[in-house]
Amino acid sequence: MLNTLWIGFFLTAFGAAVMQFLGGDQAVFAAVMKAAFDAAKTAFEVALGLTGVMCLWLGVMKIGERAGFLALLGRWLAPLFARLFPEVPRGHPALGSVTMNMAANILGLDNAATPIGLKAMRELQELNPDKDTASNAQILFLVLNASSVTLLPVTIFTYRAQMGAADPTDVFIPILMATYCSTLAGFFFVAAVQRIRLDGVVLAWMAGLTAVVGGLAWHFAHLSAVDMTARSSILSNFLLLALIVIFLIGALVKKVNAYEAFIEGAKEGFSTAVTIIPYLVAMLVAIAMLRASGALPAFVEAARAGVLALGFDAAWVDGLPTMLMKPLSGSGARAMMVETMKVSGADSFAGRLASIIQGSTETTFYVLAVYFGAVGIKRVRHAVAGGLVADLGGFVAAVLAAYLFFGG
Repeated sequence: MLNTLWIGFFLTAFGAAVMQFLGGDQAVFAAVMKAAFDAAKTAFEVALGLTGVMCLWLGVMKIGERAGFLALLGRWLAPLFARLFPEVPRGHPALGSVTMNMAANILGLDNAATPIGLKAMRELQELNPDKDTASNAQILFLVLNASSVTLLPVTIFTYRAQMGAADPTDVFIPILMATYCSTLAGFFFVAAVQRIRLDGVVLAWMAGLTAVVGGLAWHFAHLSAVDMTARSSILSNFLLLALIVIFLIGALVKKVNAYEAFIEGAKEGFSTAVTIIPYLVAMLVAIAMLRASGALPAFVEAARAGVLALGFDAAWVDGLPTMLMKPLSGSGARAMMVETMKVSGADSFAGRLASIIQGSTETTFYVLAVYFGAVGIKRVRHAVAGGLVADLGGFVAAVLAAYLFFGG
C-alpha cells in the first residue's frame, strides 16, 4: 500500500504540473523540481539533526535498560501489554521502550519520543518472524504513535502567540479532545482488525487514562494563558531531567557502568540516523512535489465548491490544507497552520481550527517512513489504514470541537 501511495504522489504531481503548464505557467516544472531537490536536502538535514538527539536518548535508554528500569516498567504494565501485544513476551525490553515512547509523546517531548520509538521498533523487529512484513505489535505501536495523544502542545501555543492571538492557549481543551479521539479511533480500528480482546483490564486502563486526560484538561483550563504555558514547560522539562537522574542513580545502585552503557546506546543512535536517510528522502521529495505542483490547493478549492453546492457551511474547509498536509509532512502542516493564521487571523475560526488540527495527530506517513524504514519493513499491511483512521477521527473531532468552542 505504501508503494502505491508513494507512486501516486509522483503521478498526481506530474499530472497537476502538466495542467498548470498547459494553462500558461511556464515555470511550474522548474518549481516542482526545485521543491524535489530542496526536500532531498531537507531530508538529509533532518536525519543529521536527529543524530545527536538519537545518540543522547538511546544512550540514556541503554543506561535505564541496564539498571533494570525498563524491565520494571514492563512488569508493571504487563497485564495491559499482554493483551495489547500478545506476541511480545512479558518482561521483554520492547515493552519498556514502548511505554517510554508513549510517555514522551503524551508530554509533547518529540525529541525524546522519536529515538525511543525507533529503539522500540527495532526491539519489536527482533521478535518479528518475517523481517520484511510488519508484525501486529509493530502496527499497533505505530498507529498509537501516529495518533499521539499530546497533553502539552506548547509549540502550537508559541506559534499562536507569535501570530498575535489574544489567548494563545484557548485551543488547549479542543486539542486535547481531538488528539484523544484520534488515539481511540486508531486503537479501535487496529483492535478490530487484529481481534484484540477488550477485557476488564483493557477497559479499566482506558477508563483510567480518560480520567487522567479529563483531570489534566480541567486543571489547565482554569489557568491563565501565561501560567498554563509556564507550568506545562516546567512540568515537561522537569520530568525529562528527573528521568535521566533516576536512571543514573539506578545505575549507581545496581553498580552498572553508566558511561559504557551510554556509549553503547549512542552508537546505536548514530547507525539508526544514517539508516533512515533514504526513507526520509523518498517520502519528503514526493510530498514536496505534490505541494509545488498545485494539486493540493486545487483540491481545497474543489472541496469548498462542493460543500457550498450541497448547502452546508464551508467554514471548516479553510482547515483542509493543514488537515491534508498533516499526515504527510509535519513541517508542511505547521506552514499551512501559520499561513492560515496569517491570512485569516490567529483568533479567527479558521486560525483556531488549523491549530486544533495541527495538535490532533502526528505525521502519519513521516512516522511510518521513519519507523518502518529504520528496520527495513517493506510490507506494512494495515498500518497505513490504521494511521489514516486515527487521522480521520482526530480531524472530525477537531472540526466538531472548533464549532463547539468557537462557532462557525
